Amino acid sequence: MMRWGRFGRGAFIVFIVLRYGLDELVLSSFQKPWIRLLARILSVGRDLRSPRSVRLREALERLGPIFVKFGQVLSTRRDLLPPDYADELARLQDRVPPFAGEVAVRTIERALQRPITELFAQFDTTPVASASIAQVHFALLPDGREVAVKVLRPGVLAAIEKDLALLRTMARWLSRLSADGRRLRPREVVAEFDKYLHDELDLLREAANAAQLRRNMQALDLVLIPEMEWSLCHPEVLVMQRMHGVPISHVQRLQDAGVNMAQLARDGVTIFFTQVFRDGFFHADMHPGNIQVSLAPETFGRYISLDFGIVGTLTAYDKEYLAQNFAAFFRRDYRRVAELHVESGWVPPQTRTDELEAAIRAVCEPYFDRPLQEISLGMVLMRLFQASRRFNVEIQPQLVLLQKTLLNIEGLGRQLDPQLDLWSTAKPFLEKWMLEQLGPKRLLEQLRQEAPHLAKWLPALPRLLGQALQASSAPTPEPWARLLAETRRTNRLLQSLLMALVGFVVALLVWQWLPYLSLL
Repeated sequence: MMRWGRFGRGAFIVFIVLRYGLDELVLSSFQKPWIRLLARILSVGRDLRSPRSVRLREALERLGPIFVKFGQVLSTRRDLLPPDYADELARLQDRVPPFAGEVAVRTIERALQRPITELFAQFDTTPVASASIAQVHFALLPDGREVAVKVLRPGVLAAIEKDLALLRTMARWLSRLSADGRRLRPREVVAEFDKYLHDELDLLREAANAAQLRRNMQALDLVLIPEMEWSLCHPEVLVMQRMHGVPISHVQRLQDAGVNMAQLARDGVTIFFTQVFRDGFFHADMHPGNIQVSLAPETFGRYISLDFGIVGTLTAYDKEYLAQNFAAFFRRDYRRVAELHVESGWVPPQTRTDELEAAIRAVCEPYFDRPLQEISLGMVLMRLFQASRRFNVEIQPQLVLLQKTLLNIEGLGRQLDPQLDLWSTAKPFLEKWMLEQLGPKRLLEQLRQEAPHLAKWLPALPRLLGQALQASSAPTPEPWARLLAETRRTNRLLQSLLMALVGFVVALLVWQWLPYLSLL
């Protein structure tokens, strides 16, 4: 039965592919006469006047929510797609009919193993939002607190696994049949989509992401993140503090309420760059549907972040790479940018650095002669990715998420304040951050982090020093006297340096342990 169900689903997908003329994406790249004849035969009786990018979006909408989600993820890979395809896929919306409230109640009771009347004083069975993965209901806890309850869509895992299997098959076909298909790396894209989907299917993971962002951003006082009700969280159910705000896309309503839109736009840039460059952990799904603004008197004008299924992370290596790239970019040192690509292993070793440098210069140089408000950091990154494609640059997924989120932030900021100068707003932040990453403060911080490891061999230093002194004072034949004198002078110098290092390490250890010593 399962095999026939998969066969039926596959047949429906083939029908949609032919109905919207998506077979052209594969067959048009072949030069053999019989294949071109096949393409003409298949096109008979079909209305294919719309652009291929539009037909691709419409076909994904017809194929259902999993394929819509795939198109949304694919739209973020602007390093792989032509601009018109990326723009069209970005228009995909998760317009998914809600499932019955009674089904949500049964899911909650099964997951949390308690009747709904014990869990909540009041539960609204009518959902307030519905997407391909889950839907959200409002409720009241027994103590009167308002919460939002996110419930995983029933059967979604089985549907996803079935469609992912078909997507993998289609990706293999596309890779084998077409050179253009291989360039788009469909297998890697499907694997990335698989990871995103399975991350979103675990609501406990989303709750943990929210908790981490809440801790990171608490001191900044610019954004509100809901608190999780951990005793009521489960991989299929997430219960969190209900947030009251105005969707950020309702610009007129925010203006009427007296929100300073220019400041709001600048605050959004600050939040994003703080998450990326200070924490290396950022909300990577910051489209308008997930962002609200508080109008409550005590938190007026502050952002509200929602939906934490997709987050981006940057390692210390990623941040150092970005720091050096930004530093070279600000100096217009395009050769250094190209060298960094080669050093990181993102391009084949045989790549000519001068050719990569010329491609990067062609992308970046025009922006320096334009007014600052016309410069788009997101577009610079996007064009860099596209220019790098012909050099077989392996774009890292975390940096693609960064570029996609930067485009979201930039578009959102300019919607709030058309005069937003993202470049001048971000540049002081980036310069300060680069100084912290590459300057003496960073060196001291790294030494402080290494202090516990240094403490392990610090007790052995006196013994090692004594052994060195004993060796230098041993009787030596006359022919070696002058060499011995020079060696002793060198040893004294090394001993002085070693003692200075020991003093520095001890000072670092005291600095690190001082908070604990005060408790004794």
